[in-house]
Amino acid sequence: MIRSFVLPLYVAAMLAAGPALSTDLLVGNKSADTVWRLSTKDGTRLGEFATGQGPHEIVVSRDHRFALVSNYGAATPGHSITVLQLGGKGGTRTIDLGDNGKPHGMRLLPGDARAVVTTEGSRKLLLVDIAAGRVEHAIDLGEGRGHMVALAADGKTAFVTKIDAGTVGRVDLASRTKTHEVAAGAGAEGVAVHPGSGRVWVSNREAGTVTVHDPDTLAIEHTVSSPGFPIRVVFTADGRHALVTNARAATLSVIDTATKQVTHTVALSSPGAEYRETMLGRAALPIGVIADPKRPRVYAAISGGDEIAVIDATQWKVIDRWKTGREPDALGVVE
Repeated sequence: MIRSFVLPLYVAAMLAAGPALSTDLLVGNKSADTVWRLSTKDGTRLGEFATGQGPHEIVVSRDHRFALVSNYGAATPGHSITVLQLGGKGGTRTIDLGDNGKPHGMRLLPGDARAVVTTEGSRKLLLVDIAAGRVEHAIDLGEGRGHMVALAADGKTAFVTKIDAGTVGRVDLASRTKTHEVAAGAGAEGVAVHPGSGRVWVSNREAGTVTVHDPDTLAIEHTVSSPGFPIRVVFTADGRHALVTNARAATLSVIDTATKQVTHTVALSSPGAEYRETMLGRAALPIGVIADPKRPRVYAAISGGDEIAVIDATQWKVIDRWKTGREPDALGVVE
């Protein structure tokens, strides 16, 4: 049977313009305490950075000169962020977060001078001055552990999920207060703000759903089924698709953001592969996912297989697998 595919607008524009610009992929290896830099041409390792223990999330500055890595820790809670210098001679430096343990979700505010960081140990949302290397303010998030964070486009509002509470909260960064918090779904974890509408998307891992929230009231406007422990949600560069990794099912849900319908389900495990023990048993365990802004590719971190699954975003299928360090999770793209 011959199938026809309608190319997303950003893909068609890139093909018409000629060869895509190259990008590199940053991969956080949680059990190796490193970040690898891979070429997105063929997965070749271009470099390696040492981090603190348990690197969990990565955010890249808009000028691609540096990246932040949250050092969550392992048996001992982490209390720091590693700053990766991506240009010139490279190198790293460390920002000490003091008593604020288990840093996890991060986002850079407009201008890239400050970042917001969730810390499960202190149940705070931190405002961190990157250049000065210090915590500027700690915002109380109340009961439950803030896990992931997303920002409104203007950087004035943050949205924080709590896995244990199954909620998403709204934080006014000007007044430095949490304005309200609502139920999203059991195990609310991944969170992202749609680049066009500003709607807040939350992946609820125990509920097996993705909820779409009004950014002002946090009222649920849509609920999309994404079975199999949906753990992360991100968007393609053009905002037309939401990408959700389903950790237990080892699949990627591709959701049309206009219709709120799942258009493709991509199998991420490799037939016959031997996976190691993970938090969900011996499994592939896809977690981190990111869309390449320059070419029709999506990258998913297969934590149980120590590899990256490379997905063709025109046909929505895995076309390659690249080796990583131990237990890859966090991903970032460097242009």
